[in-house]
Amino acid sequence: MTGGERRHDVWAAGDAYERYMGRWSRLVADVFLGRLAPAPGLSWIDVGCGTGALAHAAAARCAPRAVLGVDRSEGFVATAARAAAEGTRFVVADATALPVRDASHDVAVSGLALNFLPEPADAVRESVRAVRPGGLVAAYVWDYAGGMDVLRAFWAAAEEVDPDAAALDESRRFPLCRPGTLGALWTEAGLVDVSTRPVVVPTVFTGLDDLWTPFLAGQGPAPGYLAAAPPAVRDRVREALAARLPVAGDGSVTLRARAWAVEGRRP
Repeated sequence: MTGGERRHDVWAAGDAYERYMGRWSRLVADVFLGRLAPAPGLSWIDVGCGTGALAHAAAARCAPRAVLGVDRSEGFVATAARAAAEGTRFVVADATALPVRDASHDVAVSGLALNFLPEPADAVRESVRAVRPGGLVAAYVWDYAGGMDVLRAFWAAAEEVDPDAAALDESRRFPLCRPGTLGALWTEAGLVDVSTRPVVVPTVFTGLDDLWTPFLAGQGPAPGYLAAAPPAVRDRVREALAARLPVAGDGSVTLRARAWAVEGRRP
Protein backbone atom coordinates (compact mmCIF):
# COMPACT_ATOMS: atom_id res chain seq x y z
CA MET A 1 0.00 0.00 0.00
CA THR A 2 1.50 3.35 -0.96
CA GLY A 3 1.45 6.53 1.06
CA GLY A 4 -1.06 8.04 -1.35
CA GLU A 5 -3.42 5.14 -0.90
CA ARG A 6 -3.12 5.25 2.87
CA ARG A 7 -4.35 8.85 2.94
CA HIS A 8 -7.72 7.61 1.73
CA ASP A 9 -8.00 4.86 4.37
CA VAL A 10 -9.58 7.03 7.04
CA TRP A 11 -11.17 5.15 9.95
CA ALA A 12 -11.85 7.58 12.78
CA ALA A 13 -15.51 8.62 13.10
CA GLY A 14 -17.57 5.76 14.48
CA ASP A 15 -20.99 7.16 13.61
CA ALA A 16 -19.99 7.80 10.00
CA TYR A 17 -18.63 4.27 9.70
CA GLU A 18 -21.88 2.86 11.08
CA ARG A 19 -23.80 4.49 8.23
CA TYR A 20 -21.26 3.34 5.64
CA MET A 21 -20.39 -0.26 6.58
CA GLY A 22 -21.42 -0.78 10.19
CA ARG A 23 -24.97 -1.84 9.38
CA TRP A 24 -23.65 -4.67 7.20
CA SER A 25 -20.85 -5.49 9.63
CA ARG A 26 -23.45 -6.44 12.24
CA LEU A 27 -25.17 -8.84 9.84
CA VAL A 28 -21.88 -10.54 8.95
CA ALA A 29 -20.86 -10.78 12.62
CA ASP A 30 -24.10 -12.56 13.49
CA VAL A 31 -23.71 -15.16 10.72
CA PHE A 32 -20.02 -15.64 11.51
CA LEU A 33 -20.70 -16.33 15.20
CA GLY A 34 -23.58 -18.66 14.40
CA ARG A 35 -21.25 -20.86 12.37
CA LEU A 36 -18.41 -20.60 14.87
CA ALA A 37 -20.68 -21.94 17.64
CA PRO A 38 -18.24 -21.43 20.57
CA ALA A 39 -18.88 -22.83 24.04
CA PRO A 40 -20.22 -20.45 26.72
CA GLY A 41 -18.11 -19.04 29.53
CA LEU A 42 -15.04 -18.20 27.43
CA SER A 43 -12.79 -15.15 27.50
CA TRP A 44 -12.76 -13.29 24.16
CA ILE A 45 -10.55 -10.66 22.55
CA ASP A 46 -11.73 -8.82 19.43
CA VAL A 47 -8.71 -7.49 17.53
CA GLY A 48 -9.39 -4.43 15.40
CA CYS A 49 -12.84 -4.19 16.94
CA GLY A 50 -13.88 -1.02 15.11
CA THR A 51 -17.23 0.23 16.38
CA GLY A 52 -17.81 -3.05 18.20
CA ALA A 53 -20.10 -5.00 15.88
CA LEU A 54 -18.40 -8.35 16.49
CA ALA A 55 -17.67 -7.81 20.19
CA HIS A 56 -21.26 -6.74 20.88
CA ALA A 57 -22.62 -9.72 18.95
CA ALA A 58 -20.35 -12.12 20.84
CA ALA A 59 -21.50 -10.66 24.15
CA ALA A 60 -25.15 -10.97 23.15
CA ARG A 61 -25.22 -14.49 21.74
CA CYS A 62 -22.18 -16.45 22.97
CA ALA A 63 -22.51 -16.10 26.76
CA PRO A 64 -18.83 -15.22 27.21
CA ARG A 65 -17.12 -14.74 30.56
CA ALA A 66 -15.58 -11.50 29.29
CA VAL A 67 -14.99 -9.66 25.99
CA LEU A 68 -12.16 -7.23 25.31
CA GLY A 69 -12.25 -5.10 22.17
CA VAL A 70 -9.03 -3.53 20.90
CA ASP A 71 -8.66 -0.92 18.16
CA ARG A 72 -6.14 1.79 17.36
CA SER A 73 -8.89 4.32 16.51
CA GLU A 74 -9.95 6.36 19.52
CA GLY A 75 -13.14 7.38 17.72
CA PHE A 76 -14.14 3.80 17.02
CA VAL A 77 -13.38 2.69 20.57
CA ALA A 78 -15.49 5.53 21.95
CA THR A 79 -18.43 4.50 19.75
CA ALA A 80 -18.07 0.85 20.75
CA ALA A 81 -17.85 1.67 24.46
CA ARG A 82 -21.14 3.59 24.43
CA ALA A 83 -23.04 0.35 23.84
CA ALA A 84 -20.85 -2.01 25.88
CA ALA A 85 -22.66 -4.77 27.77
CA GLU A 86 -21.62 -5.89 31.24
CA GLY A 87 -18.35 -7.79 31.05
CA THR A 88 -17.38 -6.11 27.77
CA ARG A 89 -14.77 -3.38 27.57
CA PHE A 90 -12.88 -1.56 24.83
CA VAL A 91 -9.38 -0.12 24.80
CA VAL A 92 -7.18 1.76 22.34
CA ALA A 93 -4.24 -0.43 21.36
CA ASP A 94 -2.47 -1.81 18.31
CA ALA A 95 -3.30 -5.22 16.87
CA THR A 96 0.39 -6.10 16.79
CA ALA A 97 0.93 -5.27 20.48
CA LEU A 98 -2.11 -6.52 22.37
CA PRO A 99 -2.30 -5.36 26.00
CA VAL A 100 -2.85 -8.88 27.36
CA ARG A 101 -0.73 -11.66 28.88
CA ASP A 102 0.33 -14.75 26.96
CA ALA A 103 -2.36 -17.46 26.78
CA SER A 104 -4.84 -15.26 28.65
CA HIS A 105 -7.87 -15.73 26.38
CA ASP A 106 -9.87 -18.61 24.96
CA VAL A 107 -10.95 -16.94 21.71
CA ALA A 108 -9.34 -14.27 19.52
CA VAL A 109 -11.45 -12.89 16.68
CA SER A 110 -11.15 -10.09 14.16
CA GLY A 111 -13.81 -8.69 11.87
CA LEU A 112 -13.14 -6.74 8.66
CA ALA A 113 -9.81 -5.36 9.88
CA LEU A 114 -6.84 -7.54 8.92
CA ASN A 115 -6.46 -6.24 5.37
CA PHE A 116 -6.04 -2.67 6.62
CA LEU A 117 -3.10 -3.54 8.86
CA PRO A 118 0.42 -2.86 7.53
CA GLU A 119 1.61 -6.29 8.78
CA PRO A 120 -1.39 -8.63 9.10
CA ALA A 121 0.86 -11.63 9.77
CA ASP A 122 2.19 -9.89 12.89
CA ALA A 123 -1.37 -9.33 14.10
CA VAL A 124 -2.27 -12.98 13.60
CA ARG A 125 0.82 -14.12 15.50
CA GLU A 126 -0.10 -11.72 18.31
CA SER A 127 -3.60 -13.19 18.44
CA VAL A 128 -2.07 -16.67 18.66
CA ARG A 129 0.07 -15.47 21.56
CA ALA A 130 -3.03 -14.18 23.35
CA VAL A 131 -4.96 -17.48 23.32
CA ARG A 132 -4.31 -20.57 25.40
CA PRO A 133 -3.27 -23.89 23.79
CA GLY A 134 -6.36 -25.25 22.08
CA GLY A 135 -7.76 -21.72 21.85
CA LEU A 136 -9.61 -20.49 18.77
CA VAL A 137 -8.34 -17.77 16.42
CA ALA A 138 -10.87 -16.68 13.76
CA ALA A 139 -11.46 -13.71 11.48
CA TYR A 140 -13.30 -12.50 8.43
CA VAL A 141 -12.65 -9.89 5.75
CA TRP A 142 -14.77 -8.51 2.95
CA ASP A 143 -14.37 -10.20 -0.43
CA TYR A 144 -13.46 -7.00 -2.22
CA ALA A 145 -12.60 -8.73 -5.48
CA GLY A 146 -15.92 -10.38 -6.17
CA GLY A 147 -18.34 -10.32 -3.27
CA MET A 148 -19.02 -6.66 -2.41
CA ASP A 149 -21.62 -5.59 -4.96
CA VAL A 150 -21.90 -1.99 -3.80
CA LEU A 151 -18.15 -1.41 -3.96
CA ARG A 152 -17.79 -3.17 -7.29
CA ALA A 153 -20.46 -0.84 -8.70
CA PHE A 154 -18.87 2.20 -7.05
CA TRP A 155 -15.35 1.59 -8.34
CA ALA A 156 -16.60 0.75 -11.84
CA ALA A 157 -18.39 4.10 -11.85
CA ALA A 158 -15.40 5.95 -10.40
CA GLU A 159 -12.98 4.45 -12.92
CA GLU A 160 -15.33 5.35 -15.78
CA VAL A 161 -15.16 8.99 -14.67
CA ASP A 162 -11.57 9.02 -13.40
CA PRO A 163 -9.23 6.19 -14.53
CA ASP A 164 -6.78 7.12 -11.75
CA ALA A 165 -9.34 5.93 -9.19
CA ALA A 166 -8.39 2.34 -10.05
CA ALA A 167 -5.31 2.57 -7.83
CA LEU A 168 -7.53 2.90 -4.76
CA ASP A 169 -9.91 0.02 -5.52
CA GLU A 170 -9.78 -2.45 -2.61
CA SER A 171 -9.95 -5.41 -4.99
CA ARG A 172 -6.53 -4.43 -6.37
CA ARG A 173 -4.99 -3.45 -3.05
CA PHE A 174 -6.02 -6.26 -0.72
CA PRO A 175 -4.95 -9.70 -2.01
CA LEU A 176 -5.36 -10.94 1.57
CA CYS A 177 -9.13 -10.94 1.09
CA ARG A 178 -9.23 -14.35 -0.60
CA PRO A 179 -9.74 -17.77 1.01
CA GLY A 180 -6.44 -19.27 -0.08
CA THR A 181 -4.41 -16.33 1.16
CA LEU A 182 -6.27 -16.23 4.47
CA GLY A 183 -5.81 -19.94 5.02
CA ALA A 184 -2.09 -19.69 4.31
CA LEU A 185 -1.78 -16.79 6.77
CA TRP A 186 -3.35 -18.91 9.52
CA THR A 187 -1.21 -21.95 8.74
CA GLU A 188 1.98 -19.90 8.66
CA ALA A 189 1.11 -18.54 12.12
CA GLY A 190 1.28 -22.10 13.43
CA LEU A 191 -2.46 -22.70 13.75
CA VAL A 192 -3.98 -26.12 13.09
CA ASP A 193 -7.38 -27.37 11.88
CA VAL A 194 -7.50 -24.32 9.61
CA SER A 195 -10.60 -23.82 7.45
CA THR A 196 -12.16 -21.04 5.38
CA ARG A 197 -15.74 -20.38 4.31
CA PRO A 198 -17.86 -17.62 2.76
CA VAL A 199 -20.28 -15.49 4.74
CA VAL A 200 -22.94 -13.81 2.57
CA VAL A 201 -25.50 -11.23 3.68
CA PRO A 202 -28.01 -9.06 1.79
CA THR A 203 -27.42 -5.31 1.61
CA VAL A 204 -30.74 -3.58 1.01
CA PHE A 205 -30.89 0.18 0.46
CA THR A 206 -34.15 2.13 0.60
CA GLY A 207 -33.04 4.20 -2.37
CA LEU A 208 -30.11 5.88 -4.08
CA ASP A 209 -29.68 8.45 -1.30
CA ASP A 210 -29.47 5.68 1.32
CA LEU A 211 -26.68 4.08 -0.69
CA TRP A 212 -24.86 7.25 -1.78
CA THR A 213 -24.91 9.51 1.29
CA PRO A 214 -22.61 7.30 3.43
CA PHE A 215 -20.00 7.54 0.65
CA LEU A 216 -19.75 11.26 1.44
CA ALA A 217 -18.70 10.78 5.08
CA GLY A 218 -15.00 10.20 4.40
CA GLN A 219 -14.67 6.86 6.24
CA GLY A 220 -12.77 4.30 4.17
CA PRO A 221 -11.07 4.19 0.75
CA ALA A 222 -14.09 4.93 -1.45
CA PRO A 223 -15.45 7.79 0.72
CA GLY A 224 -11.88 9.04 1.14
CA TYR A 225 -11.53 9.16 -2.63
CA LEU A 226 -14.75 11.16 -2.97
CA ALA A 227 -13.74 13.56 -0.19
CA ALA A 228 -10.59 14.44 -2.14
CA ALA A 229 -12.35 14.69 -5.52
CA PRO A 230 -13.67 17.94 -7.02
CA PRO A 231 -17.47 18.39 -6.71
CA ALA A 232 -17.94 17.92 -10.45
CA VAL A 233 -16.21 14.53 -10.31
CA ARG A 234 -18.36 13.46 -7.34
CA ASP A 235 -21.52 14.37 -9.26
CA ARG A 236 -20.41 12.41 -12.32
CA VAL A 237 -19.52 9.36 -10.21
CA ARG A 238 -22.97 9.48 -8.61
CA GLU A 239 -24.63 9.51 -12.02
CA ALA A 240 -22.47 6.66 -13.30
CA LEU A 241 -23.15 4.64 -10.15
CA ALA A 242 -26.92 5.16 -10.37
CA ALA A 243 -26.88 3.83 -13.91
CA ARG A 244 -25.33 0.56 -12.70
CA LEU A 245 -27.73 -0.19 -9.85
CA PRO A 246 -30.66 -2.66 -9.97
CA VAL A 247 -33.38 -0.27 -8.81
CA ALA A 248 -36.74 -1.85 -7.93
CA GLY A 249 -40.11 -0.29 -8.61
CA ASP A 250 -40.24 1.22 -5.12
CA GLY A 251 -36.79 2.74 -5.58
CA SER A 252 -35.00 0.25 -3.34
CA VAL A 253 -31.70 -1.38 -4.28
CA THR A 254 -30.93 -4.96 -3.21
CA LEU A 255 -27.32 -6.12 -3.41
CA ARG A 256 -25.19 -8.63 -1.53
CA ALA A 257 -22.01 -8.56 0.50
CA ARG A 258 -19.69 -11.52 0.90
CA ALA A 259 -16.91 -11.95 3.42
CA TRP A 260 -14.37 -14.75 3.72
CA ALA A 261 -13.98 -16.27 7.17
CA VAL A 262 -11.04 -18.29 8.47
CA GLU A 263 -10.48 -20.15 11.73
CA GLY A 264 -7.88 -22.34 13.37
CA ARG A 265 -6.69 -23.49 16.77
CA ARG A 266 -3.47 -22.94 18.67
CA PRO A 267 -1.78 -26.33 19.11
